[in-house]
Formats: sequence, C-alpha cells, structure tokens
Amino acid sequence: MTRGLKGARLGLLRDAPGFGLLFYATLASSIGTWLAFIALVVDVQGRTDDARWVSALLIVEFLPIVAIGLAAGPLIDRISRRGLLVGSDLARAVVFCILPFAGSALQVVLLALAAGIATSVFRPAQYAGLPNLVSDRQLPQANGLLQSAENITWALGSLAGGALVAATSLEVAYWVNALTFAVSALLIARIRETLEEAERGPSRGQLRDLAEGLALAVRSRALLTVLVAWSIVMLGNAGVNVAEVFLAKDVFGAGDFGYGLLLASGGTGLVLGSLFGGGWIEERGLRVPYVIAIALMAIGYGLAAVSPNVWVAAAAVALAGAGNGVAVICNALLVQRGAPDRLRGRAFTVVMSIGYGVLGLGMVAAGPLTNEFGARAVWSAAAVLFALAAAVGLVLVRGLTDAVDRPTAEPALTPEPAYGVDERSRAL
Repeated sequence: MTRGLKGARLGLLRDAPGFGLLFYATLASSIGTWLAFIALVVDVQGRTDDARWVSALLIVEFLPIVAIGLAAGPLIDRISRRGLLVGSDLARAVVFCILPFAGSALQVVLLALAAGIATSVFRPAQYAGLPNLVSDRQLPQANGLLQSAENITWALGSLAGGALVAATSLEVAYWVNALTFAVSALLIARIRETLEEAERGPSRGQLRDLAEGLALAVRSRALLTVLVAWSIVMLGNAGVNVAEVFLAKDVFGAGDFGYGLLLASGGTGLVLGSLFGGGWIEERGLRVPYVIAIALMAIGYGLAAVSPNVWVAAAAVALAGAGNGVAVICNALLVQRGAPDRLRGRAFTVVMSIGYGVLGLGMVAAGPLTNEFGARAVWSAAAVLFALAAAVGLVLVRGLTDAVDRPTAEPALTPEPAYGVDERSRAL
C-alpha cells in the first residue's frame, strides 16, 4: 500500500505537468524563503545586537498576510494567477538583489517587509490555482506534495542557510536567495494550463468584491469549519511557539540542543503527515482524518507538557507535528472544494489573514502567560485548545456535503495558449 501511494505521488508529478512545474517552483521558492529567514535574522542581529530589531523583522514576515493579504484577495480572483505568482517571485528576487547594498537595519527590515508583501500574494494565489492543474480526485495528493516540499525545505533550507552564511557571507546568501526566486518564476511561467476558470465575472468594485469573499466565509460550511476550528488551533500554536524554548531550556534543562531537538521533531512530524496524509484523505475522505489530526495535536502536545525529559517530549512533538501536517492538507481541501473558482483567491486570503491575525494576538498573550505560569502550563493549555478545536471540527464537518468531503467528478484540465503565457499577465 505504501509503495502504491508513493507511486501515485510520483506519478502525479509526471501525469500533471503543470502541477509538476508548480511543485518544483514551490521547492525552489521555499528553499529561498528559509535561506532568507536565516540570513535576515543574522544580518539584523549582527547590525544591532538588539532583540527589538529581530522582533520587528519577525513581525514584518507575517504582518503583510494579515494587513495586505485580505485586500489582495479580489486581485487574485481578477488578474492572471500565473502573472501574480511570477510577479511575486520576481519582486522577491529583486529585493534580495538589493539587500547586499542595504546600509542599515531599518533598510533591511523595510526590504523584508517588501518581500513579505510579495509572499502574501504568492501563497493564496498558489493554492487557489492548484485545483485547475489537477483533477479533484488528485487534490489530496497534490496538496500533500506541496506541503511536503515546504516542510522538507523548512529543515533543509534552514540548515543550508546557516551553513551558507557561516561558510561565505550574507551577501552570497542574498544572491543565492534571489536565484531561487528567479528559478521559481521561470518554472511557473512555463506552466501551460490555466490557473483560473476561463469565464470570470466583472468586478463590482474592491469593497464589494472583498465583502463577497467575507460573506462566502460565513455561508460556506467548509470555510466556516476552517475559520472556527483552525482559529482555535492557532491560539494553541501561539502558546506552543512562544513557550517552546523555555520548555526545552528551563523545564528540561536541555539547553540550545533541546530547543533544536523539539523544533526538528515537529518538522519531522510535519513532513511525515504531509507525505502520507494525502493518501489517507484520498481513501477516507477528509472528515475523519481532519478530526483525528487535530486530536493528535492535542495528545502530542499534552504528552510533551507532562514529559519527564526532552527525549520523551520530542517523540510526542513529532506525533503532534504529524497531525498538524494532515490537518493543513484538510484545510486547503476544505477551502478549494468549498469555494467556487471565481472566489477562491478571496477565500484563501480570508482564511490566511484571520489565522495569522489570531496567531499574532495569541503570541502577544502567550509571553506574559509563560512568565506567570510556566511553559508546562502554557503547553497544557494549548493541548486543551487543540482538543476543543477537534471537538468543534467534529461538529462542523458533519454538516459538510459529500461534494466537499469526497470528489464527485473529474473536471477537465484546460490548456493555455502556446508558450504558456496568459494574455492578461502581460499587463503585469
């Protein structure tokens, strides 16, 4: 069975050439993203030796997804998604070509903000266009492969970024980052299939288009499931992320190694969950895997919170990470199947913006709570939140239609004109 699933995953890259190009582009840009993360943090810390500047850098990494991503939703549904993806990659390439010449920490942070804005457009356009590159039955595997590419590069890109900066210089790391984004742009430009439906209604104005996307999030049971259940998960994730270093160092006395071990364990679990989750969802539908996946997060982090040492905690965190990897695939499927193509970009930006907004607010609260009650208590509270999210998810997924839970038809894939360039992308 495992061999069959592996063959199906590799076969998808071959049988759906447009998706194959998107996968390799995601691999390239994800490596660039994590190389960038390491290089930027090292650069700002080295220039200032001030944690406030590092904090500002981390904030601008996800703030655009909250502040700008939501407003960009209608844009993703009106303009060529391929054009937006290529433009986002090229914008990030330009940013990293400029960064070697930055003269201050403020300039570095502002350039990082520009890259964050491009990323806030890239990710929802990427997942909104994916259903047009594969059949609906292939969607679980396709989402799993994209998540696997991102999760694997989380570990490898971070390691490579640190090694590259240590062996060469920040300037070399920035140039390599620019190259990865340029490669991604080239691969996406070669996709011949369309990333959106041919027929698209006229815009009714930015505010009305945005309101239509927000209304869909409330009306659609699939989107409502993600918004409610995953917002609770994001609150728990905020506590896990903030308290993790204190759990490793102060509670377990494992130092920097212990912190790295917990991070690596979570990343390993994410990779396994994203690799095998698609096949599980394809066989069982997404209702059962979604609830079990979030429940695994509750069990894993709950066990880690009461673990006697960092080794036991690491095994529990890997279990939680696997659940997280499966749940993220389910989230993508719920949005892709629960929103029509003409609103899918707005649906993804609404979900991502609200999710990151909740995460940010949760992190603000998690710091004082960790100081007051300790890391074990915060992780225990996070486990309770994950259990609550699983219960809420169980209630909400019962109302999903079979069309959302399982594919009912095999839509035809529409080829693009010669050279694989949508005419509308030229306006970009």
